[in-house]
Amino acid sequence: MNNEITREKHQLDATDKIGGRLATEVAILLMGKHKVIFERHLDQGDFVEILNITKLKFSGNKLKQKSIYHHTGYPGGIKEIKLGKKFESKPEEVFKKMVYNMLPKNKLRKEIIKRLTFKSDTNIKQD
Repeated sequence: MNNEITREKHQLDATDKIGGRLATEVAILLMGKHKVIFERHLDQGDFVEILNITKLKFSGNKLKQKSIYHHTGYPGGIKEIKLGKKFESKPEEVFKKMVYNMLPKNKLRKEIIKRLTFKSDTNIKQD
């Protein structure tokens, strides 16, 4: 029996894909649920690289209506920003947060999300 974990590298193109559906697919690959040897208590997932994250689509009016909140830690310090504005400035951060919230809430989550990387549009060669 071989105890070594083999990790594959997946490249997914986000062009014209819906955000939540792509995030679900990425979460499954990162956790390793697509593998026959999947065990919940082991980190056996693969590496995932996302291309063209700025071309990701969102269904409905989410970009205009959905709000993202965070708190500064001070009294009255709750901050609100619309998804569209946040996605324009930091699309990688928005998508990473979507995937992070889909991962199991345990000690492995921080290690699993480290295998998610992004390749910017400028680094891709157009043939």
